[in-house]
Amino acid sequence: MRLNDGARLNDGARTDAPEIVVVPHTHWDREWYLPFQRFRLRLVSLMDGVVDRMEADPRWRFTLDGQMAAVDDYLEIRPERRERVAALVRDGRLAVGPWQILHDEFLCSGENIVRNLELGMRRAEELGAAMMVGYLPDQFGHCAQTPQILRLAGIEHACVWRGVPDRVRTRSFAWEAPDGTAIRTQYLPEGGYGNAASMFEDFADGASLLPGRAAGFAEAMGRWYPDGGPLLAMYGADHTAPAADLADRVGGAGVEMRLDTLAGYFAEQDPSTDGLPRVRGELRSHARANILPGVISVRPRLKQLMGRAERLVERYAEPLAALWYADDAQRFLDLAWRRLIEVSCHDSVTGCGSDETAEQVAARMAEAEQLGRAVCDLVTAECAAAVPLGAHLVFNPTPDVRAGLVFLDVPGDGGAGLETGDGRPVPVQVLETAPTVLDDAVHPASALPVLLERVYGRVLFGQEIRDWSVSRDDRTLTFHVTARAATPFDIGDVRAALDGADGEWRVRILADPRRTVAALVEAPPLGLVTVRPGGPAASPDTPVTADGNALDNGLLRAEVRDDGTVRLRTPGGVVVEGVGRIVDGGDLGDSYNHAPPAADRLVGDPVSVRVDPVWDGPLAAALDIVRTYRWPASGDVAADARSAEEEDVTVVTRAELRAGEPFLRLRVTFDNRCADHRVRLHTPLPRQAESSFAEGQFAIVERGLTAEGGFGERPLPTYPANGFAAAGGLAVLLEHVTEYEVTGGGREMALTLMRSIGYLSRDRNAYRDQPAGPQLPTPGAQSRGERTVGLAIMPYDGDRPGDDVVAAAERYRHDLLAAAGYGPADAPAPPSRDGIAITGPGVAMTSLRPRGDGWVEARMVAETPEPTTAVLRGTFTEAARTDLRGRPGLPLDVHDGTATLALRPWEIATVRLRLR
Repeated sequence: MRLNDGARLNDGARTDAPEIVVVPHTHWDREWYLPFQRFRLRLVSLMDGVVDRMEADPRWRFTLDGQMAAVDDYLEIRPERRERVAALVRDGRLAVGPWQILHDEFLCSGENIVRNLELGMRRAEELGAAMMVGYLPDQFGHCAQTPQILRLAGIEHACVWRGVPDRVRTRSFAWEAPDGTAIRTQYLPEGGYGNAASMFEDFADGASLLPGRAAGFAEAMGRWYPDGGPLLAMYGADHTAPAADLADRVGGAGVEMRLDTLAGYFAEQDPSTDGLPRVRGELRSHARANILPGVISVRPRLKQLMGRAERLVERYAEPLAALWYADDAQRFLDLAWRRLIEVSCHDSVTGCGSDETAEQVAARMAEAEQLGRAVCDLVTAECAAAVPLGAHLVFNPTPDVRAGLVFLDVPGDGGAGLETGDGRPVPVQVLETAPTVLDDAVHPASALPVLLERVYGRVLFGQEIRDWSVSRDDRTLTFHVTARAATPFDIGDVRAALDGADGEWRVRILADPRRTVAALVEAPPLGLVTVRPGGPAASPDTPVTADGNALDNGLLRAEVRDDGTVRLRTPGGVVVEGVGRIVDGGDLGDSYNHAPPAADRLVGDPVSVRVDPVWDGPLAAALDIVRTYRWPASGDVAADARSAEEEDVTVVTRAELRAGEPFLRLRVTFDNRCADHRVRLHTPLPRQAESSFAEGQFAIVERGLTAEGGFGERPLPTYPANGFAAAGGLAVLLEHVTEYEVTGGGREMALTLMRSIGYLSRDRNAYRDQPAGPQLPTPGAQSRGERTVGLAIMPYDGDRPGDDVVAAAERYRHDLLAAAGYGPADAPAPPSRDGIAITGPGVAMTSLRPRGDGWVEARMVAETPEPTTAVLRGTFTEAARTDLRGRPGLPLDVHDGTATLALRPWEIATVRLRLR
């Protein structure tokens, strides 16, 4: 035991009692029931006092909540104190990091978790040292791959509170990731991160009580320490500082007690997991603490914004910048990631804060998306400069050859086809033909100068003027506009031609013929392909058809029934009836926990149903299913029921099949005019399920049909899924994190489209004993207004979802990206260009980013229970494995631009590649 690492304050205390290591800390929610800046004002005051006391008294130790965000937020206001803070960090008395922020592990991507840890450790090391403890004190459960993520970053200890199952009866257990990586994990029993907060309460009147309190603490904690060792006493609470005279209090306790940081405490602990009870996978048990599962489904707009921003930055902006941009866009990408990491906080993306907090979180998410979009625009604009006018550049964000639909605005009014820059025909479906006469009206000559003011530069009616003419014989001014014009234009020439005009003039604005089309484009892995007008019209090998209320693409047949649900049939004879049933129920809970009223009223039958045709193929066929319901207008807390007053609500579900896709796309839209309710989409399962599967953060986890309870919270078996949720031979592919539940004894899956509630936390929640926060009204969390949710339904064979489901989810989330060319119209179209291919059974790429000096970094995971091999192909000359922090490891053999990498089941691997 290295006593010099902590402040030894009781050399003459009893030695027969266990030593108590007091860790002074604060748990700092960056934003919650107050918005960020109001909490930061408190943070600055708290940190001023902590730094001053630590400098004045060398006995002091302090742990800053495992996150660097609090340090950065403080130093932004107090930059002059940076060196003072750094000195305390270097001295080992102030523990900072390893995270940038305390994230919600289920409401962000796995890549977001890695970047969070990477940024936090780098920022902490800039101050002197990162706390090498995976401190996760308040997350609402923990994802399965956290042990592997921590070990890959060089961290050997974890420390958790919520989600630990009942079978853990000791303070330490071996937490094992799906790949078998185990990490020694300390459970924080008897109160979590504040288990010693009451030991020093009311000290002015209770100094003499401290020995007794310490003895009570030791007795309560002792049963968790069968192996002996010092007892970890976490002295801290939300947004509070330790007592100013804490060191004196500890020094006069009369028991063996010392102050230390969390880093200091774990430096004395053996990291071995030998002999410890083992827990594999995610921690989502309700047995020992609330895990507050309702945060998955509250404020759904935040989840949608988060998913969209993460996808845009991870899978579009970074690969484009890494492979197809000659300059450096890293500062923009860093800013985007900073925003994404900030909003992953367990009181931010969760939506369990005030309305003002939610608005700020949404703004940061939008900013991250804007930054990602800006980088995409930057790179595609540079590449599209070599693509002729009228043609399009298409980027494939997936690391394998794929065919997918892109929606393009192309010139022409007939049935002319499209082809790639390599001359391959591209199947096309015309969706809309734009009008060619945009305006045709007669005006007095005196109005012509005002009309010409409508021209902005050369833009008129949203298009560019390519030609114009003035006919004085019939007093006609004609503008010809097109999407992008290359001819010279000067509005002064038009004014000069109209000089002296009198009488009445006809003004016409004529557009070149244009069509909006769906094009089925085959694109190389992470590569670029040009699509241009030309060649004969082409059709897909297996066209999609619409016949009345039925859609068919050869892989699925979807028939709309009289009640508005869909009947699915596969070529193999699997039939699923009742897909897409909408059920509305009451919710008198809060942002943390769903709680239906005792006298709930479920509404699942529509008042009316109609089906409207949208597209009839051959590439995409779609129908709009329009159902009207009468939903109760609100909840009635006094009666513990739903209101008698009702609202008419129209739910439009667009059902769409595309060529070559083995799944049915659904997009559900409705205007939420009601309060205090939950809306779910139900789909029966082809066969009864005994468990469910969900793709999350670097893993596919299997879950039972029930949840373990034991604390004061109803253990609802509602779970988060990121890429897909699957059970009983049916997968639901998702655009963002969504709550699901397998109901009806394993015969049906329900997906939450929205939970509409009015309080941050209710002091009386039927499904939770304790308040989870202040009883603060949150009218914004009723989520009124238009709600739109997209998902897809895919039957599959076997018990577990296989590679076909993983691949389908990947392609569903990541559409091909198109950008209009603006090079010379007569320039040749560039040929297709390959990026980097990453393939292999069960191998999924999670990121590909620039790393400077010609290097790119790829991260992948083996989403399979069997060993597999990743094959990387591209224009690279060197390859080497790295850890999650980018530190080099074993080099890989590269032959003809190909490298292979053997992977364990569920292994996360990071590889650096030097491009030619």
